[in-house]
Amino acid sequence: MNNPISIAIHGGAGTILRSSMSPEKEAAYNAALSLALDAGYSALEKGLSALDAVEIAVCSLEDSPLFNAGRGAVFTHEGTHEMDASIMEGANRMGGAVTTIHGIKNPVKLARLVMEQTEHVFLAGEGAMQFAKEQGIALEPDAYFHDELRYQQWQESLKSDVVQLDHSPLKENKFGTVGAVALDQFGNLAAATSTGGMTNKKFGRVGDSPMLGAGNYANNKTCAVSCTGSGEFFIRAVVAYDVSCLMEYKGYTLAQACREVVQNRLMEINGDGGLIAVDAQGNVCLEFNTDGMYRGMKKSTGESEIAIY
Repeated sequence: MNNPISIAIHGGAGTILRSSMSPEKEAAYNAALSLALDAGYSALEKGLSALDAVEIAVCSLEDSPLFNAGRGAVFTHEGTHEMDASIMEGANRMGGAVTTIHGIKNPVKLARLVMEQTEHVFLAGEGAMQFAKEQGIALEPDAYFHDELRYQQWQESLKSDVVQLDHSPLKENKFGTVGAVALDQFGNLAAATSTGGMTNKKFGRVGDSPMLGAGNYANNKTCAVSCTGSGEFFIRAVVAYDVSCLMEYKGYTLAQACREVVQNRLMEINGDGGLIAVDAQGNVCLEFNTDGMYRGMKKSTGESEIAIY
């Protein structure tokens, strides 16, 4: 394989303190991250596309109850689960996204179907559910998404009526949004992001994860980006596209662009969170301005990493 391949994943960013993490919990997170990273990387090694690799990696994270996406999605104010996801490829900048969907085991798969089976980019709510039905996607029962820790987080939030970021300090934290970015051996980039949103969210709130340019973006000329954090800030700062813009129009390197956006531009508006990105040369950046971010990366150079703090 002459061309480089790279993949990076994240499982959320926020108040992740070593002091509040048991060794068992840490081991469980590391295992879940490794599983997703290896699944995505092995797809790239077999010659699958970056799009396939990010979908596979994100599905693996959605299937883990440890992250706020798919199976581990947080509870809304009404006690339901509303999930969002998006996927984008860098060659033709095609993308697909879904928001406020429920009962779907792997929202990222539905996002890809929107991209490949419709002339649209973004489907919401009941319309997205109707589309899922037509595509033959089976619905999981509510019990599949019921997680005791998430349920307790919701109960706490209801008492004080606060909207709870999945990674803000309650007695114990489970973090959030998941994502993957990849470069395949054909030189194509792709990004995918999936989330259960915020605990106790109301009014059909939508964050940055399903918004192309805000929480997810891919362009072969520059980079692929997947974000995690307080979605409202990422929408206002158009974070994922901003990283790409700095590279395309200002000639920034991937590392410079990610640092500028996460450490300066987001901080200016008090935005907290992080992102993962990979460029057309296979360089990887894992940048965050919080105490921690569940993350991992693997490159054909032999470099690899799984980290939390």
